[in-house]
Amino acid sequence: MGLSLQYGVARVLNVAHGEFIMLGCLTTWTLFTVFHLNPLFSIIIAGPLAFVLGYIIHRVIFKKLLSSSPSQGAFESKSMLASFGLMFVIQNIAYIGWGPEIRGYSYLQQPVNIAGALFGQNRLVTLGFAIVIGLVFYLFLARTRMGKAIRAAASDPTTAGLMGVNINMVLALCFGLGAAMAGIAGVLISMCYPVNAAMGLEYTIIAIIVVVLGGLGSIPGSFAGGFILGIIGSVVSYFEPGLSLAAYYVIFILLLLVKPTGIMGK
Repeated sequence: MGLSLQYGVARVLNVAHGEFIMLGCLTTWTLFTVFHLNPLFSIIIAGPLAFVLGYIIHRVIFKKLLSSSPSQGAFESKSMLASFGLMFVIQNIAYIGWGPEIRGYSYLQQPVNIAGALFGQNRLVTLGFAIVIGLVFYLFLARTRMGKAIRAAASDPTTAGLMGVNINMVLALCFGLGAAMAGIAGVLISMCYPVNAAMGLEYTIIAIIVVVLGGLGSIPGSFAGGFILGIIGSVVSYFEPGLSLAAYYVIFILLLLVKPTGIMGK
């Protein structure tokens, strides 16, 4: 959902999106192992920190690229290249701070029996938080004044600007919110999987596929696409764990050939 907001509104295909997930993971690991802070409380730390970082990055880098680009297409190309550089910068800072080692911690791993199937408590908690946060975020976009400004900027930024919407602020806000969603995702991911400084790119690829599957710029589509891709990945992993990422690529290619607008795209 965060990447859909960044690309659907701010028009930045943020290749560094997974690095914000990685930062959320490693921040949560540090807070849990060093300060013994409950991982769920890390959401109110990692989310705002990622938002501030994303907001500043957009104001410093992408706003200047937008103002200096002769067209929207030129801006999208420049911003994607800039996000590649941003990915390597964040990744190497993480290597300096946390090292290349794989990190992990144990939290709510006791199994729960549901209709004969065993699920870890941490995974059920992660599912619940993901649903609640996703719904709250959707209501924010659908019901609040700022949410309406964001949707207006996504539909027609020029007209929205003429109607009094501060486009530069809204675009930076969208990029910051996308980074915050990634940071929160990192908190939840760290509860279930080992993490390290090199994990970001894989999650960026998954996020891009989810955004295309759901429809570019569609928040409900991203929500649905994430669940669909997760189910497919789980089924493929059951038979051959090493083929889950390959299955994502196959879905991505087929979707581009058959329905490039995605499930809910226009």
